[in-house]
Amino acid sequence: MEQLKVDLGKRSYPISIGSNIIEKDNIFWPLKPGNQAMLVTNKKLANLFKDHVLFHLRKSGIKIDQIILSDGEQYKTLNEMELILSALLEKKHSRDTTLIALGGGVIGDITGFAASIYQRGVRFIQIPTTLLSQVDAAVGGKTSVNHLLGKNMIGSFWQPSSVIINVNYLKSLPYNELISGIAEVVKYAVILDEPFFYWLEENIQLILSLNDQAISYCIKKCCELKSYLISLDEREKNLRALLNLGHTFGHAIEVHSGYGNWLHGEAVSVGMIMAARTSELLGYLDKQDLKRILILLKRIGLPIKGPKNMSAASYLPYMMRDKKVISGEIRLVLPISIGQAKIYSNVDKNIILSAIKRSQ
Repeated sequence: MEQLKVDLGKRSYPISIGSNIIEKDNIFWPLKPGNQAMLVTNKKLANLFKDHVLFHLRKSGIKIDQIILSDGEQYKTLNEMELILSALLEKKHSRDTTLIALGGGVIGDITGFAASIYQRGVRFIQIPTTLLSQVDAAVGGKTSVNHLLGKNMIGSFWQPSSVIINVNYLKSLPYNELISGIAEVVKYAVILDEPFFYWLEENIQLILSLNDQAISYCIKKCCELKSYLISLDEREKNLRALLNLGHTFGHAIEVHSGYGNWLHGEAVSVGMIMAARTSELLGYLDKQDLKRILILLKRIGLPIKGPKNMSAASYLPYMMRDKKVISGEIRLVLPISIGQAKIYSNVDKNIILSAIKRSQ
């Protein structure tokens, strides 16, 4: 087992990474014998992992209740979150309770948001079960639910007390969800770490085959990169926004297509290409770097073209609702080379439309 630390002063917390780590002593820190907690998961994961986690929580002396939510991005709603709040009240959970999110990005986000508002804030622990949540969504304290008009528009910053990454969970992951998570891995390399991008080019088959050593290194590297940015900019005032490479375009695809019809990583993959083409058209990104990004995403099996039934012009209304918009101006994260990205305002909308059209 390896441990990293997200350094946020009094809100600092550990990330534990390893195989079968649910069985380790004191893994559910900061929970202690006699503490009250609520496990939140979905119907699909309840059949796979819930009983194993509950067994070890009870073995640790935790008084544990549970709630099982519906599975899917379309259920990342205020209504579904209210089920968590109602269960906490019905079971008489007090301010010293802890919510435990067992699931992917949807369960992690909705549980974290519930924790941030229940009795004005209680602790929560992340146990991410998908690659996307292990390398990205479970770390950093962004919690939210979706709105019909925009993804992740209702939420809060609320850091977990700990993140427990059990690499073994990935073996049950459907292949399309595995590669969806790898899109976020590529994102980290493009914005922050050229040597890591080169490593991905050399080792992508090992990752796709879930080689223990390769996947563990990959998860740890992404957590280190994200922890670094979060420690500098917890609430996304500037640098942390780099983590949104591809997301402004990608969220437009997700909302337009209907939540759940495109996996998040699939939409981000197309969004990264659109951002890279925008950067190339502006004269920032070299054609060879764009080609390397395209080739890597294709080798992974990720889409590099947007939905056929979505016109270039239809992206803009969604992009104008993006959380990075300030004073009516779209701000885009653009790669300027592999390993370096910047945030740009006032990008000509005709260039954005041209980049989208080249990615259709």
